[in-house]
Amino acid sequence: MSSWTLNSWRNRPILQQPTYMDQGLLQEVEKKLGVYPPLVFAEEVRSLKKQLADVTDGKSFLLQGGDCAESFAEFNADNIKDFFKVFLQMSVVLTFAGGKPVVKVGRIAGQFAKPRSSDFETIDGVELPSYRGDIINDIAFTKEGREPDPYRMLSAYNQSAATQNLIRAFARGGFADLHKVQRWNLDFAHSSSSNERYEVLSDKISQALSFMEACGITAENTPNLNQTVLYSSHEALLLNYEEALTREDSMTGKWYDCSAHMLWIGDRTRQIDGAHVEFLRGVENPIGVKAGPTTDPEDLIKLIDILNPENESGKMNVIVRMGADKVGDYLPALIKAVEKEGKKVLWSCDPMHGNTFKSTSSYKTRDFDKMLEEVTNFFAIHKSEGTHAGGIHLEMTGKDVTECVGGGQDITAEDLSSRYHTHCDPRLNAHQALELAFLIADTLKEAKN
Repeated sequence: MSSWTLNSWRNRPILQQPTYMDQGLLQEVEKKLGVYPPLVFAEEVRSLKKQLADVTDGKSFLLQGGDCAESFAEFNADNIKDFFKVFLQMSVVLTFAGGKPVVKVGRIAGQFAKPRSSDFETIDGVELPSYRGDIINDIAFTKEGREPDPYRMLSAYNQSAATQNLIRAFARGGFADLHKVQRWNLDFAHSSSSNERYEVLSDKISQALSFMEACGITAENTPNLNQTVLYSSHEALLLNYEEALTREDSMTGKWYDCSAHMLWIGDRTRQIDGAHVEFLRGVENPIGVKAGPTTDPEDLIKLIDILNPENESGKMNVIVRMGADKVGDYLPALIKAVEKEGKKVLWSCDPMHGNTFKSTSSYKTRDFDKMLEEVTNFFAIHKSEGTHAGGIHLEMTGKDVTECVGGGQDITAEDLSSRYHTHCDPRLNAHQALELAFLIADTLKEAKN
């Protein structure tokens, strides 16, 4: 391997990138971002890596989830708060059932860029560049809107900074206090069956807290009872943005991508000689790699060697996105290859992307039962191989949308049009996300017994 530099990725082949017409303006924006304050800090990244090492060893569980693609238009405090609430709910459900700490990582404060299957989109005979996320261009199907605009990176930075600030306030300012577990319910979720289950669980937690307080264990002497940490993550797709926010740590001399605590490489950009792998091999952040049905076991080992040459625990997360019908055919070979080479890998399941289809009402959607089937198969395969099913990776929202069919609400193809708000891919709504957490919790409970 040649030596790594901050911009060595620019000499490698690159996919899924916009073509900026004004290169001078692009460089001006990159220069501005290069002196902006970091969004996250090196010590936070190191803390996450330690916690992910525990997940890798089977001592904890990773809950990663959030928006398919954050948008400028839907940015407001209520949406962030609702997402935070349902994430806390899912976390306590998984913690209570599995008896393990849950490491919380949001797809938030930076998940703006999206890979696309085609560079262009055609509507009514008009061809324009595809929408690639608000950090690049606009979802509006106009010539002006679809033109990649470097200034959008500054807007994405500012929104990410505000989001991080509010999340830290929620996490540390008392909102996450376990004594308020019954107040995390979303207003529209009271009638759901998963909410009824949650109310029973929250009563048990409240009783346990009362017992602990009687024994002298309180929020005052045990901060974990009234505060938490929600780390941020996104797909490191737009490398101009990632490079501009990468900083050399003054304490260690190592490089950290300070746009998020954790980054991942998508299934479309994990080429061994590609720019995305080249860039991320040089930063200290935990790195995820999406692994689909086309992932070759030998190539996966090569990727791990490049991205984690020291075989550091907590550094590598293989995010499996096979599809319910294919995970049994392809995952065992990947696990066997990793185990044979002695690689330290955190395995997590993304049941979203491999189960996407177009409904009879022409909306892109996902079936809840298929997602659950992939998760169930994922856990069963790891049990059979004697390895740890370490986490779950979801596209979800705290809003009451209708984008995925099925679940306890029994959303049908005809229901999708009522509240289909996503900018790209269909997301689990708050009901479905909590319901899936309970079903995963049942699996964790079985594994513990």
